[in-house]
Amino acid sequence: MAETLLAFAVGAVAGLVPLINIEVYLLGAAVLGDDALRVAVALAAAAGQTLGKIAFYYAGMGALNVRWLKRKAERPPGRWAERAGRWRRRAEEQPWWGAGLLALSSLVSIPPLMVVCVLAGAVRMRLSVFASVTMATRAARFLVLIYAPGAVAAVSGTPW
Repeated sequence: MAETLLAFAVGAVAGLVPLINIEVYLLGAAVLGDDALRVAVALAAAAGQTLGKIAFYYAGMGALNVRWLKRKAERPPGRWAERAGRWRRRAEEQPWWGAGLLALSSLVSIPPLMVVCVLAGAVRMRLSVFASVTMATRAARFLVLIYAPGAVAAVSGTPW
């Protein structure tokens, strides 16, 4: 139980602070004893990440008045600024395209998830769609990550 609460907390903080890497935390958690605990930790981290990313979603909507978050929302990283403008126009015209972009970003982090979360808020994606897509794809990413060391060990023949 403590491991899942910690994974949720680390996930939420990492969702807000890009310098904290949830993937590194989860690789450490991959050594946990049984499969049920690994799955619980991955799902808790995904829920925490989703909660943390909702802040960027609300920043994109203009609903949060947090100075550093607003600065991040107003100025996407340099080379992404022009692309973010094109993505915004397309997501406003085709909502399912926006959900697909969110899923791709959440699963593989290209384009950067923080930018796409802000975009989702700016185009007024339904919060239920945003949260469910983010949770599902983050959970998939984290489950793959948490089981990857064991899979590599099994293929290479080394003990896990």
